[in-house]
Amino acid sequence: MGCCSSTEVCICVFPIATGAASRLISGYDSYGNTCGKNNSKVEGVPLSGQDMRENRYVFFLDPCNLDLINRKIKSIALCVSKCPAAELMTLSDVKQFALKNGSHLCAYDISPTRYTNHRDVSTKCPKLPVPPSKPVPLLHRCVPVDVGCYAEFAETFIKFVGDNSVLRRVIAGVLASKEIIMGLCVLALVLSLIMMVVIRYISMVLVWIITVLVVIGSIGETGFFCVFYTDHKKAFAQSSFSVFEKEVASDTAKPLRVYPIFVTVSPVVLLLVMFFMRKRVALTISLFHVAGKVFVHLPLLALQPFWTFVCLMLFWIYWITVLLSLGTSGTPVKNNSTGLVEYQMQGPLQYLVWYHAVGLIWINEFILAFQQMTIAGAVVTYYFTRNKSQLPATPILSAMARTVRYHLGTLAKGSFIITLVKIPRLILMYIHSQLKGKENACARCMLKACICCLWCLEKCLAYLNQNAYTATAINSTSFCTSARDAFLILVENALRVAAINTVGDFVLFLGKVLIVSCTAFAGVLALNYQRDYTVWVLPLFIVCLFAFLVAHCFLSVFENVVDVLFLCFAVDTKYNDGSPGHEYYMDKALMEFVENSKKMGWYKPGDGDGREMKSMASGGASA
Repeated sequence: MGCCSSTEVCICVFPIATGAASRLISGYDSYGNTCGKNNSKVEGVPLSGQDMRENRYVFFLDPCNLDLINRKIKSIALCVSKCPAAELMTLSDVKQFALKNGSHLCAYDISPTRYTNHRDVSTKCPKLPVPPSKPVPLLHRCVPVDVGCYAEFAETFIKFVGDNSVLRRVIAGVLASKEIIMGLCVLALVLSLIMMVVIRYISMVLVWIITVLVVIGSIGETGFFCVFYTDHKKAFAQSSFSVFEKEVASDTAKPLRVYPIFVTVSPVVLLLVMFFMRKRVALTISLFHVAGKVFVHLPLLALQPFWTFVCLMLFWIYWITVLLSLGTSGTPVKNNSTGLVEYQMQGPLQYLVWYHAVGLIWINEFILAFQQMTIAGAVVTYYFTRNKSQLPATPILSAMARTVRYHLGTLAKGSFIITLVKIPRLILMYIHSQLKGKENACARCMLKACICCLWCLEKCLAYLNQNAYTATAINSTSFCTSARDAFLILVENALRVAAINTVGDFVLFLGKVLIVSCTAFAGVLALNYQRDYTVWVLPLFIVCLFAFLVAHCFLSVFENVVDVLFLCFAVDTKYNDGSPGHEYYMDKALMEFVENSKKMGWYKPGDGDGREMKSMASGGASA
């Protein structure tokens, strides 16, 4: 990660050293002059090398001429001392504005006194009428005040809004219900926090209720299709059909015979699976119970998605700023076709943008990995502290400090592996989008298959990385050693992993559905007085979407905690057997699970290998 970080710093320093950052902030004209500065001459450009210390703003002769493909304004840019605050209808108005304010809105080689009769006014003076504009803070660009300036690109949407009374009423409904929307969003946040604590009490009931409902639903479906098949058979016997109609009816009856059989067999299989995996389901329930306790002792864990989002936002702002700076980097070169100046990077430097794009993916994954490592460190500290009253005052901050001091290399390797898989997938997705409608069916199928395989590989590696970070938090070993240890433990407990990732994920999904449903119900009650559906459907949809995103963020942290607890439990049972000197570290709920398992013969006395468990060191290898 040090290589990536240092190179990103170099990429950031490069635009500053070459003056690109200054050009981005201060602005520059089409002749190679940076506004607000005394400039050097550009070879072959007569209007370059001018003193622009008094002209601090960039003015575009035709600011509404946007090139959406190349994402730039197709217009000559000039450095001016003042943006026109009022609309200028004629060249005489432009002349009076220049003489009065000293701000020349035509090219530098045209004197203000000749604005009205110069032969090149059509190309070197602003397009009339000149819209009123104001300088953008920090970026020193004159931007038109009237958004109608961009009507060429917004005309279709504006026409749709103007002609569509329903859309106007929907937007009015959102604005009228903004207080209710904000209140319901806060409600979704509170419900998510409550769910993270309460889910440990309802997990046992919830799992079996789900099983019973699936069985009852399957039996009901079987009965329904049996009755439907009987009615269909009677109707077929009592009616006279042609040969073709009889064949169609026969084909229709086949699914009505097959589907009830499938629906009948499915709950039987489900009950058998639940019976044979009951101890694994019981472990999942125990882990949910302990995870709820973790959030009681470490409530700040719930804020991890918020801090991660803030870090990602700051990084994205930095990344976009550097990208824009790279766009203005390079050597000023005259474009022979237009006579204007363009900035071009020569040689290897032109590939900095691509490396910068790789840095976006890598550091994104690194920040997410830092969150996982922080959660793992805090939960590991909780699990392996026998007396919970002796927990550190700030276990989360302690986990972050250990991560920064010892384990940044581990996170860099893990995030780099994900980057190596993600980049080819994104490239294939881009190729697929570009060839849409042009490639044959075989090529399209191969592309989709490759994208799907890379996506599956990425998810598997991400899950292994998460467990590798937990192993690192337990033993302070390097990334490769931790990944190997985590993989072996996961293989040894494959059935338990399957139960946790099926039953557990389904329970958490139901928790998300419950939060969204409660928020939606509260929204219906709050908006009930508004009878027109066009007024409250969109606000309710916005609230439900926000509720799902919030629930997903918080319950994803809960899922992460459950995964960490499971690995801790697996390591605990591997190295300890409960005998004197090898006592378990686990919580009482997990201890009860182990004791019940021993009574029922699920655990043998020698399940723990009796070896001394490695201590959870505060330091260790960093990579």
